[in-house]
Amino acid sequence: MRIKLFDAELKVMEVIWREGDITAKQIVGIMREQFNWNKNSTYTMIKRCVEKGAIERIEPNFVCRALVSKEEAQNYGIDELANKLFDGSPGLLFASLLEKQDIPEDMLKKLKDIVNSGGDNG
Repeated sequence: MRIKLFDAELKVMEVIWREGDITAKQIVGIMREQFNWNKNSTYTMIKRCVEKGAIERIEPNFVCRALVSKEEAQNYGIDELANKLFDGSPGLLFASLLEKQDIPEDMLKKLKDIVNSGGDNG
């Protein structure tokens, strides 16, 4: 499923991905604690995610269930970034990441292992 989620929506989704099925009321508490969001802001973000098809609302108790996996959202974000800044090429995006000077040696090794295995390392 290809759904564009904005930063605030992704924050709500992160809670659901981490916690699993969770009530909107519980999300409000978490968002208040982590980001000082008020109740209305949180419900607005939940509503947007429901309208986009990223969250399913289950009654009773307004339980929220993710309909989009974190991996799907990440893949969409990678594609979007590649399209915006790297002429649609994930390869150019990856090459740009590898050229960064501040990548730790162990991370570079892991990236090389992933490339060498055909992307099967998760």
